Formats: sequence, structure tokens, C-alpha cells
Amino acid sequence: MGDTGTKRFVYVIRSLQQSRRPYVGLTSDVDARLVAHNAGQNRSTAPFKPWQLVVALQFDDERTATRFEQYLKTGSGRAFAKRHFE
Repeated sequence: MGDTGTKRFVYVIRSLQQSRRPYVGLTSDVDARLVAHNAGQNRSTAPFKPWQLVVALQFDDERTATRFEQYLKTGSGRAFAKRHFE
């Protein structure tokens, strides 16, 4: 039932500089994405590096992963993440 058979991950990382600053993203390779964030390759996260991984959740299809990522970026989603991932 998955879109392409490629696993997708919704991840939450936290700035080691500003621990109250999380970032939520979507990727197929969590390790490579974390390396990219810490190398300053993302404009919105570069000023707050280094980053550490808080959680990565695997999904079988991109649609579900995208919907969960969007949810985590809402007020109730941020509250959910704080409650369950910290």
C-alpha cells in the first residue's frame, strides 16, 4: 500500500545551542540529514547548530509521513512532541 516502497522518516532534532529549539523534518535517510543539518546545509537550522536527534519515526508511505510531519508543526503537534519525545 506504500507509495514507492521507500521508507520515510519524520524526525525531530534539537539544537544543542538552544535546547528549546526543535526542528521537525521528513527524510528517507536520517543519518545523512542530521549530518547535513550539522554541516549548515539548511538555511533555517544553520544558525543553531549543532543538532542532535530526538526521535525518528518510520512510515511506509510518503503521504502518511507528510501528514504527520505537518501535524507536528502545529500547536497541538508541538505539544504532542513535547509530551512524548522529551
